[in-house]
Amino acid sequence: MNRSLYSLLFYLGLPLIALRLWWRGRKAPAYRQRIGERFALDLPQFRQGGIWLHAVSVGESIAAAPVVRALQQRYPDLPITITCMTPTGSERIRSMFGDSVQHCYLPYDLPCRARKFLTALKPAVGIVMETELWPNHIDQCACMGIPVVLANARLSERSARGYARFPKLVGPMLAQLSGIAVQTQAEAQRFLELGARPEAVQVTGSIKFDLQIKPELLQQAQALREQWQLDSRQVWIAGSTHEGEDLLVLEAHKQLLQGFPKALLILVPRHPERFDVAHRLCLAQQLDVVRRSSGEAVTPATRVLLGDTMGEMLLLYALADVALVGGSLVPHGGHNLLEPVALGKPVLSGPHVFNFLEIARQMREANALREVKSDREIATAVARLWTDKGACQAMQDAGQQVLKANQGALERLLLLISGFLEPSH
Repeated sequence: MNRSLYSLLFYLGLPLIALRLWWRGRKAPAYRQRIGERFALDLPQFRQGGIWLHAVSVGESIAAAPVVRALQQRYPDLPITITCMTPTGSERIRSMFGDSVQHCYLPYDLPCRARKFLTALKPAVGIVMETELWPNHIDQCACMGIPVVLANARLSERSARGYARFPKLVGPMLAQLSGIAVQTQAEAQRFLELGARPEAVQVTGSIKFDLQIKPELLQQAQALREQWQLDSRQVWIAGSTHEGEDLLVLEAHKQLLQGFPKALLILVPRHPERFDVAHRLCLAQQLDVVRRSSGEAVTPATRVLLGDTMGEMLLLYALADVALVGGSLVPHGGHNLLEPVALGKPVLSGPHVFNFLEIARQMREANALREVKSDREIATAVARLWTDKGACQAMQDAGQQVLKANQGALERLLLLISGFLEPSH
């Protein structure tokens, strides 16, 4: 398949895309809003000539945050535009940056829509987070002389095999990228085998290791712990859970309550459309639950705090003694293991961490990560970390060592980006 055939198939698939938007809009009405932006209609009035960064959804938006803040400091006169594809990503971008950035959905990858978007924006450079590659957007950038950097790039063996099935589409697209900042040497080799130019590929490491925790967040967490009297309770968190994980976590919590009757679970579903479902599950398990969005205080009777707000993941992690990172008990691939590590928490995950293989490997080898598979294993691991202070401290220290040993990727990425910005400024 070449790019012309890809574009034709995309045009033919538009009715299916519209149907999918409508279907997703049944659970998440935000998918039915701002549809014009997805076709490069009703675009904002952009300040041109700045930096365009694309982060497909919530995870990439969070990963992009330190990049955006560093670029804002270094290039205060350049407008920064962040695009995404999902309502949750859009909400997170707005909550993190407000009016300090320009924002809209990235139009679908059709040649005419990509051209209209880029003509309206006229960025000096494009930055694509991780591996969200759109052939027509990249081709239009090449035609318009806009350098594109693939930042914090990941490419698993599985994904590489998938891309390799379309060499006439993928090879030319990768060759058009001006810079590819990859996380590991193995991933660099995969990009080269698929057609990336050797001079464009650099191993910079993962910017997720450069996560900085603001002192204000720690102060806010301590104030809530005091207000809710959490220092006299055992607290654990299951963050970014997906369908199929909540019930496992709640079953584990009921087992923990038998030995720790004051225990509190903070349950944080990954997607807003699942907040109500998770709340009903808590009630069905006859667990006293408080929704974070209600503003109600956690009381001694509360057994579950449901984290049904956006942008508070780090705060909620900071409240807990032990963290389980979701998306890993089911075959979703896991979520960012380093957020609780940066907050000094011992970390548990399920076996499905294929989105974070290298980070998980390093943490396991350092004994900074424990793998759990069932409700009983979760309960056993959490209970041990609550009771064995030495084991808990050892995991915390090991996590901090892994974090510090890998920092510096952000600075290396910024150096790469600056090479495309500063010659013209």
